[in-house]
Amino acid sequence: MTPDATSSPDIAARRAAMTLCALARADELDAALATLGPPDAVADLRRPETGLVMLRGRVGGDGRPFNAGEATVTRAAVRLSSGEAGFAWHLGRDAARARKAAILDALFQARPDAVEAALAPIGVRVAAERAAEARRVAATKVDFFTMVRGED
Repeated sequence: MTPDATSSPDIAARRAAMTLCALARADELDAALATLGPPDAVADLRRPETGLVMLRGRVGGDGRPFNAGEATVTRAAVRLSSGEAGFAWHLGRDAARARKAAILDALFQARPDAVEAALAPIGVRVAAERAAEARRVAATKVDFFTMVRGED
């Protein structure tokens, strides 16, 4: 029996890094790249390009799928001089942001610990924003309870 390839710790770590890249602002990606230092040479495998993807949904999460609409995305693919290839997709039209994320993906394959450390400030910001949102939502929580009347 072979283990599922998607359960590999390396793949999980790469997914986590790319999640941070997807949630990062352009200036945060610049700061991460500056922390790592400039890569030797970066060649575009696929220069950043913008297009549409179809968003699909399900009623109740498990009903029949339906097309909910379209979203604009930008994708990029790069190769470092050392041979690692990086890929990124971003919502929106920011081609530079997609390319920076693709470079970080390629660098992650070469130096995962360094890239994780460079992306750590983004993780701190995202966690703080999520905690603030959770506090805001919790403040509006209403606990309902039902009392049963004893009618004969």
